[in-house]
Amino acid sequence: MSTITSPVEISPASARRSGKQGLAALEVLAVFAGILLYIWRWQYSHPYFWIPFLAIVLLSHWVHHDSLRALGLGLRELRASAAIIVPLGVLILVPALVYGVVSGAVAPAWPDLRALHYFGDYLLWCVFQQYLTQSFFHNRLLGIFKSRHASSLLVAVMFGAAHIPNAVLMAVTTMGGFVLAEVFARHRNIWPLALVQAVAGCLVAVLVPATLIHNMRVGPGYFFFGKQ
Repeated sequence: MSTITSPVEISPASARRSGKQGLAALEVLAVFAGILLYIWRWQYSHPYFWIPFLAIVLLSHWVHHDSLRALGLGLRELRASAAIIVPLGVLILVPALVYGVVSGAVAPAWPDLRALHYFGDYLLWCVFQQYLTQSFFHNRLLGIFKSRHASSLLVAVMFGAAHIPNAVLMAVTTMGGFVLAEVFARHRNIWPLALVQAVAGCLVAVLVPATLIHNMRVGPGYFFFGKQ
């Protein structure tokens, strides 16, 4: 008497989920590869290539029906996110600021208009970075990995890799990126994350000698420091 084993049937819902995960993985790989290519080559040969890449990201939001809440761009979860990341940021950054004052790297003074303008510009840049890192990359990876810790770790590694070959920034952004990603995985809101990143970045720029961080440069620009 023989038995016939039927193949395992895949439900339509499971097939759709696998398809969405595959599409999300492809999007992550394609956009991240494009970012690295832009940093290392296209910003010099094709400086406006960031526009079609941003269009691809926006199209992805439309295809996936991403809401502002899912992207962390609204006000929902703002207080919950800030309640975690702001005290943690104070705990880490205040001692660094005190060290800077004691060592003389930071001179206590009221910020002038130039300093405020610089911080405002840098804050906007950090908002854009957190939008790409969390709202796009992490949002997609959370739909792929079962563990949010795994997705947070991969986001952190990608964030650090975008700062190659600046070893100091790679270390800071990888460690800090993991913390920010963990907070986003719990409370989807990028605004407090961008603020803490901006403050931390300014402190790194002030406290770490320019000879080590090459004025916060990454990519080929890192090697041009002091040669222009």
